[in-house]
Amino acid sequence: MIAQKSAKEMEALFPLLSIEQDLIISKQADITACFELQLPEVFTLSQGRFEALHEAFVKAIKLLPSGFIFHKQDWFLEQSHQADFEADQGFLDRCSESFFHERRVLTHQSILMLTKKNPETKPLDSSLSNLLRNHLVSKELLDSSFIPDMETTLGQVVQVLVDGGIGVNRLKDSDLLGLNSPILLQTGLGKSKELADIQFFPDWNIGGNYPLLYALADTADMPNLCAPVQVYEPYTTDKSPFHSAYTAPVGVLLPCNHCFNQYIFIDDRLKMTKELEAKRLRMFSLSAYSRENAIAADAIQDYLNEAIKEGRTPVHAHFNLLCWMEDRQKLPELKNSAAAALAKMNLLPKLETIGAPQIYWAGIPGNQGAFPMNEAFTTFSETAACFLIPETQYRSSPGRFGIRLGERIYGSPIQVDLSDEPMKKGWITNRNKFVLGPSGSGKSFFTNHMVRSYYEQGTHVVLVDVGHSYKGLCDLVGGYYFTYEEKHPIHFNPFFLGDQVLDTEKKESLKTLLLALWKKDDEKFTRSEYVAISNALKAYYVHLDANQKCFPCFDTFYEFLQADFALALSKEKVSTKDFDLANFLYVLKPYYKGGEFDYLLNAKENLDLLNQRFIVFELDNIKDHPILFPVVTLIIMEIFISKMRKLKGIRKMILIEEAWKAIAKEGMAEYIKYLFKTVRKFFGEAIVVTQEVDDIISSPVVKDAIINNSDCKILLDQSKYQNKFHQIQELLGLTEKEKMQILSINKANDPKRKYKEVFIGLGPVGRVYRTEVSLEEYLTYSTEEAEKHRLEELTKQYKGDRKQAIKAMAAEIRSQNKP
Repeated sequence: MIAQKSAKEMEALFPLLSIEQDLIISKQADITACFELQLPEVFTLSQGRFEALHEAFVKAIKLLPSGFIFHKQDWFLEQSHQADFEADQGFLDRCSESFFHERRVLTHQSILMLTKKNPETKPLDSSLSNLLRNHLVSKELLDSSFIPDMETTLGQVVQVLVDGGIGVNRLKDSDLLGLNSPILLQTGLGKSKELADIQFFPDWNIGGNYPLLYALADTADMPNLCAPVQVYEPYTTDKSPFHSAYTAPVGVLLPCNHCFNQYIFIDDRLKMTKELEAKRLRMFSLSAYSRENAIAADAIQDYLNEAIKEGRTPVHAHFNLLCWMEDRQKLPELKNSAAAALAKMNLLPKLETIGAPQIYWAGIPGNQGAFPMNEAFTTFSETAACFLIPETQYRSSPGRFGIRLGERIYGSPIQVDLSDEPMKKGWITNRNKFVLGPSGSGKSFFTNHMVRSYYEQGTHVVLVDVGHSYKGLCDLVGGYYFTYEEKHPIHFNPFFLGDQVLDTEKKESLKTLLLALWKKDDEKFTRSEYVAISNALKAYYVHLDANQKCFPCFDTFYEFLQADFALALSKEKVSTKDFDLANFLYVLKPYYKGGEFDYLLNAKENLDLLNQRFIVFELDNIKDHPILFPVVTLIIMEIFISKMRKLKGIRKMILIEEAWKAIAKEGMAEYIKYLFKTVRKFFGEAIVVTQEVDDIISSPVVKDAIINNSDCKILLDQSKYQNKFHQIQELLGLTEKEKMQILSINKANDPKRKYKEVFIGLGPVGRVYRTEVSLEEYLTYSTEEAEKHRLEELTKQYKGDRKQAIKAMAAEIRSQNKP
C-alpha cells in the first residue's frame, strides 16, 4: 500500500496533524492523550491482587463516555545488557559486568492511549483506510469546553488506575516528539528513531523487519470462560498453585520482539442494545433455515439479559499480537512461538493477512479512530479487561546500593536494595535479615554474594561461622580470619586500644570479660568485686601511659595486678572478703604466659579490629569447648558493639551462621535479643542464617528475638519441607502469595545456566530472584574440595595473590570447556 513511496510522500500520508497541549491531533480530528503505565512486577501478585487490578481497569473503562477508545500497547523489545566498565569497580564487580555483558534482556514499555473520536467521522472497515481521505474539523472540537471536559475525564481515569496500584505518567509534548516517542515505537517497530520505510506487499517489511500479526477479532476464537488470572503450571506444586496473569503468555513470557495491542471501543449503550436486538430478531427469523442462526439468536438474548440484569457495560473490543524479526528465514519459528503463546490462553491463533495493513496503521498513537470496526467484536468491559496486560518485568532499585541478582525469566541483571529503599518506602522498620535454606539449597553461596556486595559498598562486616563458608572471600578481600587449629590456635587482644581511648563502653566490656573468666555461669559477683576490677583496669591504663614500652595485653595486665595493684590494695587495706586478689589471679592464671590458654588474650597481630572492615570468626573447632567458646563469643560481642557505637554514619553488618545455636546454649540469648532490637539505631543490620526447620520452630530465641525483629526474610529452596511448610508459614507469618512464591523456587530453572533461586520478602513485598554469578565469583565462594585445593596451589604459585590465582583458574576451566 505504501511501498515505493518517497519520504516526502510518506510524511504527506501520515495520519497525524499536530501535537499540542500534550495531546495528539489526527487529520480526521481525533484527540488522543498518552500515558506510560508502571505496572506491578511479574510473578509478584496474588490471585486477589490480580482481581483488584482487573477491577481498576474495568472502573477506568466505565468512566469513559461514548466515543472514546481505550487503547493499550505493550511493547516487549529484545535488547542486550551493556556492561558499565567505566565505573570504579572491584575485581569481582568487573567480572560480573563481563559475565552479564550482552546478556539478552526483554524490556517492557506499557503505553495507554485514550482517544476521543471525531463524532462526524464514520467508522471504517478493512476495505477502507484514512490514507487517502479528506478530513473536516468537528464542531465539537471547536467548542471551548471540549478540552477541559476531556481533561476532567482523563483525570478521573488516571485516579482510578493509581488507586488500583498502577503508576501513571502523562506523556508531554516533548515525550511525544522525542526520540523515544510511542509514535516512533509503532512506525519503527521499537528500534527506529525516525519514520521507517513500510512495505505491505508483496511481503510485509518495516525498516528491515518482517512482522506477523495475529488478530483476535471474533468471539468464535475466544475461550468460553476467561478470568484475569490463570494457573502457571511450570511453577505450580501439589501444595500450592502458582498464579499468573491470563495474558502472561503474550506478555513477558513470550521471548521475542512483540507488541500486544488491546483496543476497547466505548459506544452509545442504547445504540448498541438496539443494534443487538435487531440482530437477534434477524437471527431468530432465519433460525428455521440454520441451527447456527438459532444458537446465535439465543446467545445474543443471553448477552442482553446479562447486560441488563448485572448492569454490565457492552463494548467493542479487539486484540492483536504483532511479532517481528530481522531474519526472514526464522519466520516459521516465530510463527510457532506466537501461535503457542496464544494457544496457552485457549485462543485460536489467526494470522491476519488481508486486514493487517489497516490494523497496523490504526495502531499509530493518535490514529485509533481509523481502526477497521469489522475487526472488533462485542463483549462486556469485564471480559475485555481480562485481556489487558497487568504486569511488567522486574525493575532495578533506584540508586547504586544493593546486590546484583537476576530476574526470574531471562536472568537479566538487576540491582536489588535490601536495606535502604525498603526503609524509605516503609516496607520495613529494621534492616535485620533472617535466612532459611536447607543444605544444598545455595544458602551459603547467596550469603557470600550478599556479604561481598555490601563489603564492596563500604560496609563493616563481622561474620560468625561454623563451616568455613567464608574463607575464600576473606582471603580475597584481605580480612581477618580467626579460627582454631592445633598449630595456630585462635587468639585476640581485647586490651589493645590502638588510637582509641578507654571509654566507659570499652571498660564495661573488659569487666564483663574478666568476670566471665573468673566466675561460673551460676556464680554471682559482689559490688565490691565489680568496683575492684573497674579500679584495676583504670589504674592499668594509667600505668601503660606512664610506661610506653609496656605492651597492652593480658600478660602485662596480669603482672600489673601481681605487683602494682596488689600493693595499692594493701595500702588501702582492702580485705579478701571484699576482693580476693589471690583467688582472682589463680583462676585467671591459665590465660597468663605458660598457662594452658596463654595464647588466647595476648595476640600481637590483627589488632585493629575496629577499623578492619571484614572479620570472620570460624568457631567450628571450639563450638563445644567449655572455656574457649564463651570467651570468644564475649569478644565477638564486644567487637561488634564497639563498631556499632563508634563508627558513626558507616553501615555495619553482623552475620551469624549456624553458630547462633551454640551461642544460645552459652547464655548469649540476651545478647542476641539486644542486638536485634538495637542494631537498627546505629545504621546496622543483624543477620541469622539457619538450615534446619526444627531449629527455628523449637528455639524461643529465634521466635522471640530474631524473627520478630527481622523484617527481611530470605528463603531458599524449601521443597524438602513442603509437607510441613505450614509450620514455617505460621512461624514467619507468610501469606498465601509468599507461600506460592517460595514453593515455586527452582521449579523451572533454565537448564543452560547454572544458578539457584532465592525468595526475598521485604515486609509486604516479596520476589523470587536468581543468584547467578561469574565464574570468578563462583571460584571465590566454592567449597568443593578439589576446586579449593587447586585454588590454594595457584595462590602459592602467584605468591599469595588471590586475584591472579582466581583469574588463572577461571582461564583453565574456560579452556577445558571449549568445544
